[in-house]
Amino acid sequence: MGSGHFFWAIFYFASLCSASLANNAKINFREKEKKVLDQILGAGKYDARIRPSGINGTDGPAVVRVNIFVRSISKIDDVTMEYSVQLTFREQWTDERLKFDDIQGRLKYLTLTEANRVWMPDLFFSNEKEGHFHNIIMPNVYIRIFPNGSVLYSIRISLTLACPMNLKLYPLDRQICSLRMASYGWTTNDLVFLWKEGDPVQVVKNLHLPRFTLEKFLTDYCNSKTNTGEYSCLKVDLLFKREFSYYLIQIYIPCCMLVIVSWVSFWLDQGAVPARVSLGVTTLLTMATQTSGINASLPPVSYTKAIDVWTGVCLTFVFGALLEFALVNYASRSGLNKANMHKENMKKKRRDLEQASLDAASDLLDTDSNATFAMKPLVRHPGDPLALEKRLQCEVHMQAPKRPNCCKTWLSKFPTRSKRIDVISRITFPLVFALFNLVYWSTYLFREEEDE
Repeated sequence: MGSGHFFWAIFYFASLCSASLANNAKINFREKEKKVLDQILGAGKYDARIRPSGINGTDGPAVVRVNIFVRSISKIDDVTMEYSVQLTFREQWTDERLKFDDIQGRLKYLTLTEANRVWMPDLFFSNEKEGHFHNIIMPNVYIRIFPNGSVLYSIRISLTLACPMNLKLYPLDRQICSLRMASYGWTTNDLVFLWKEGDPVQVVKNLHLPRFTLEKFLTDYCNSKTNTGEYSCLKVDLLFKREFSYYLIQIYIPCCMLVIVSWVSFWLDQGAVPARVSLGVTTLLTMATQTSGINASLPPVSYTKAIDVWTGVCLTFVFGALLEFALVNYASRSGLNKANMHKENMKKKRRDLEQASLDAASDLLDTDSNATFAMKPLVRHPGDPLALEKRLQCEVHMQAPKRPNCCKTWLSKFPTRSKRIDVISRITFPLVFALFNLVYWSTYLFREEEDE
């Protein structure tokens, strides 16, 4: 009998356990989530207009921790001084009014898609120009409520932000573009923004920009004080380095080639006026067009940029080559006139000498045949002027000859002054341009390293 009661007791206990397991298997946790949401967010139980309490339930400011994930940077515009970025923005804070039972760890968090159901920080982007949310296919936003009352808000947004630039070293420059986030209405007495510990800013791998490289980014705080109080503010500085290879190929090498082409006129014959004029004018107009195209892609600033110095000097060299031909043409015509005048003078002197020789011959025929001749003494006295003249001539011939000037000797190989100007220009223009390149690159590259 006792063994039968024991058997029935074991059977009854096993039946209860199996019934309990079957009931647990039939629990719908989605229904539990609905009940929990109705319990914590029901009418008269939660007011989204009231901010959460401070740390550990104190009356201090609510602490909101922020982190962002940069998905892409589409453009950085030098003219409008702005850049466009797409990012996932996250905020996390604790609201003790939203605590709930996690059913022994089976409810990890609750998910909402309506941000107006709970209290939200009034954060805004202070340097924003334009922005929009993403609603394809569904709104890219969610709110997670954890059992301990922690709230995570995540949203994907695209922003166009202002980025003031200093273009003095353009295109050898680096630019710092900031992303500023601040509270609009809550002062630091009620709301404080902090960067999330660990890794507050993340950037997608293999981020490619057409003309820039993202070197690094820095997080900081930028609290601001106004007449209405002090407001919490966060900022992240993105340091961009401009890719110089594009500008080297598109601007610097073509300008250098135009300057070198303008020097070809120095090697053309000075009589080839159409060829030299057309070459000089063509290179000058091409250089001016290149300069205008560069300035059209930049904002009108009051200071001088590095690219302005380069294009200005190149334009000056091209213009100088054109002026050099004008000087050569003038010197050629002036030398021709002088040669004609010299020929006329030589002809006149030749006629005068012929006339003088004829007069001398006629005078000799008219002289008396009985003329007397005076004998010159063989020995000269010290005071005799003729002896002094001979001695001076001997001293002059005994002086050491002067060393010839190599430059004058070399230039004397070219008979006309116009030809000498061309020869000097062939050497002077390249040397001065090479010296300018040395000064230019050493100056701006050194200043770039200083800024870095």
